[in-house]
Amino acid sequence: MAKILIAEDESHIRELIGLYLRGEGFEIEEATNGVEALSIVENTEIDLVVLDIMMPRMDGWDLCRQLRGGERDIPILMVTAKGESGDKVKGFQLGTDDYITKPFDPVELVLRVKAVLKRYRIASSQIIQLGDVVLNRRTFKVEQGGEEVTLPLKEFELLFKLASHPGQIFTREQLIVQIWGMDYEGDDRTVDVHIRRLRARFAGEKRHFRIETARSLGYRLVVNP
Repeated sequence: MAKILIAEDESHIRELIGLYLRGEGFEIEEATNGVEALSIVENTEIDLVVLDIMMPRMDGWDLCRQLRGGERDIPILMVTAKGESGDKVKGFQLGTDDYITKPFDPVELVLRVKAVLKRYRIASSQIIQLGDVVLNRRTFKVEQGGEEVTLPLKEFELLFKLASHPGQIFTREQLIVQIWGMDYEGDDRTVDVHIRRLRARFAGEKRHFRIETARSLGYRLVVNP
């Protein structure tokens, strides 16, 4: 079972989260501040971090930056008393995978943890199927209804990134760095151009997915029911 790190300075909240996650079979590590949490991540195999923003020594913002700047790609779920849209935007810009505000329903938190872990398991796969569309990361080929579809490399990488984490919001800045690289000097609006092309290529009422614009944030891929 996955090992979850809870980085939270309030003991009763830490205990509550741990109680429910242990009840679902997860192994739990605990940290009372960001410095301690970072040390645990560096010395232990952690599968997901649940972190509070307001922590001593190193807050959740800085911890998120440190985790995203490291070599390991660890899922992050932010838990905070701050519910303003600006904080949510900042969290997603820093690379958090999901966001839940206090007071929260522990059952909902468990479901969110499971959803984030599921997305990361999908991301680790080299083949993703979206209805009749199959993306093969090994060959960079796309099949639609059993027929091969020609897709430019950047469009493939962009679609594969979004499909690897269905429902997760990616900012334009994140997509630029992850698809075009840190040294890219062009306008981040190039993401918009590629998104428009992907939408046009895979348009239609029978499509099993759609790419949504998250207002003031970026984009996410949503699998249709």
